[in-house]
Order: sequence, then C-alpha cells, then structure tokens
Amino acid sequence: MKNSIYPCLWFDGQAKAGAEFYCSLFKNSKVITDSPMVVNFEIEGQKFMGLNGGPMFRFNPSISLFVTCETDDEISTLWNKLLEGGSAMMPLDKYEWSEKYGFLQDRFGVAWQIMKGKFSEVNQKITASLLFVGDQYGRAEHAVKFYTEVFPQSSIQGILLYQKDEPQYGKVKHAQFLLNEKVFMAMDGAGDHKFQFNEAFSFVVECDTQKEIDYYWTTLTEEGQESRCGWLKDKFGVSWQIIPAIIGQLMSDSQKASRVMQAVMTMNKIDIETLKNA
Repeated sequence: MKNSIYPCLWFDGQAKAGAEFYCSLFKNSKVITDSPMVVNFEIEGQKFMGLNGGPMFRFNPSISLFVTCETDDEISTLWNKLLEGGSAMMPLDKYEWSEKYGFLQDRFGVAWQIMKGKFSEVNQKITASLLFVGDQYGRAEHAVKFYTEVFPQSSIQGILLYQKDEPQYGKVKHAQFLLNEKVFMAMDGAGDHKFQFNEAFSFVVECDTQKEIDYYWTTLTEEGQESRCGWLKDKFGVSWQIIPAIIGQLMSDSQKASRVMQAVMTMNKIDIETLKNA
C-alpha cells in the first residue's frame, strides 16, 4: 500500500495565478493540468494541487511550506519575491536555530518558512510544516506518532522537545517525519493564536483500490469528522482528501466528466465503482 500524498491549496479563483507564481520561483517546476476547478503543478519534482474553491476558507500559518536554501543569494531572492504583496511574521534574520531564517505569508496568504541550511538534512526542497496551537497545542508529538502508524513506508526522523529550562518544557520544538517517503515537519506553538487548521490547506491521498480508500477514511475519521466529496478532518483538525488515483483520468473523459463530478458531489467517502459506472 503506497499512496501519493501531496498538498492542496484552496484559492478563491486564483489557483492558476498561484501555481504560475510558485513555479516561477523554483527550478524544475511546471503546471501539469489546468481546469476551471483544479490546477496541478510540480515544484522541484513535488506535486501540488491548486483548487478554485471559493471564498469559504482562507490560508493561515497553521500549515506552512518550509523551504531549505543553501546560499545567501537563494534565500534572499526567494524571500523578496514571496514577500511582494505579502507580510512578514518573523523577519529574515539570524536566530538561535539558524544563521538566516524568516516566516511570511505571501500575496495569496500561503505561509512560508525560509531557512538557510543543508538540503541533505531534509532531501526535499519544500516540506509541509504543521503548527499545533490553541486547542491542539501540545499534541504535535501525538500527531507525529499517529500519522507514522497510519501510513506505510513512514518513520519518525527526529523529535526535539523543549527542555526543563525552557518555557514550553516537554512540548515539541521541532519534529521531522516521513509519510510514504515524503518529509513532513511539526511543532507546538504556545501563545494566543487566532487561527487553527482548516480546509484552506489539505493533504491529498491518492488510492489505487477501494480497500485503501476505506482504510484511510475509517482510520483518519476516527475521533475526526466526515465531510463531502472525499474530504475529512482527522482528530487534530487537519483536512485530508481521500481520492482514487484514477479520478483525473475519469475527469478528463469529456463524455463522462460531468457525470463523474455529479456522482462525487453526492458522496462523503468516494466509491470507485460508482465513478467508473457514471
């Protein structure tokens, strides 16, 4: 059971503009498919989805994209381009954990952490980073252990906890883990934050069989919440889309696409055979 996992970014009609902007910032990047609802694109070999979902959900810093840059020129150029029309939450500067680091939201609201470091320490250019705040504060370690149990080919690469002489003793300062060979990060964030995980940033899980869809749906909705069209929230409030890998193929069939979409709209958990027979 090996499934592709990748981020989905919820835009208000700006998915193509967002995809083109992000692809312009990184080498080896391109828009793969472009439709009125969905834009799929790749950055440095990593897949992303942009969804024109409307104004219901807005990005916030609960999930950010962490980028490792190896040179001063690279980090400065990327920071300046992402900051155009956006806002800095932590200025690009020297910090205890890095000689150069910054945290910002870009013109679309997507949060980015830009840090100078060694690519070999992550082996992935862009990494989704989950920030556990508010009601979820202190649950980062539990979440990392849960996710690495749910997904195959997964492992915890490291969990760094705050020590006794630090204010957040016992909480996660930084964690790095693999889910289906993709790197993720997590941390706890103290303070009175006014945001939480929401549907603006979700993770897509592509499944080859109905058995896989059933497994992820059942496991991730335990203590979580079912939604429509393959969407769910897990017990930490993180949103996932559990979809069949063939959905793109079905949606590209001009004779079946509208019927497939109508079928999807009637479902919570996706049923592959129903889509095939639509």
